Amino acid sequence: MATSEKVKELTTDTFESVVLKSSTPVLVDFWAPWCGPCKMLAPILEEIASEMADRIQIAKVDVEENTDVAAQYQVNRLPTMLFFKDGKVVDQIIGWSSKPELSARLEALI
Repeated sequence: MATSEKVKELTTDTFESVVLKSSTPVLVDFWAPWCGPCKMLAPILEEIASEMADRIQIAKVDVEENTDVAAQYQVNRLPTMLFFKDGKVVDQIIGWSSKPELSARLEALI
């Protein structure tokens, strides 16, 4: 699944620098290429990333290619979205979610 410049595709090597050391809140979408709800969520995350680019970051982690990151955060259902602030998980959503719900959760972090 291709991502835009607004949604960062993370790997095990980039996760710490992009998410844990970020000065802005980060929504990390854990996904897999075979996950239907993940594919439905992708355009919503692109829209939110564009609309809130100056205040938050949105990133994606392919759980098949980065199993260690998924295991570290005990991701076992997809999609799983973890909300990070100051390097710590402060919220999560498991399963598909609407744009209004995701936007409201992000606004609460800012």
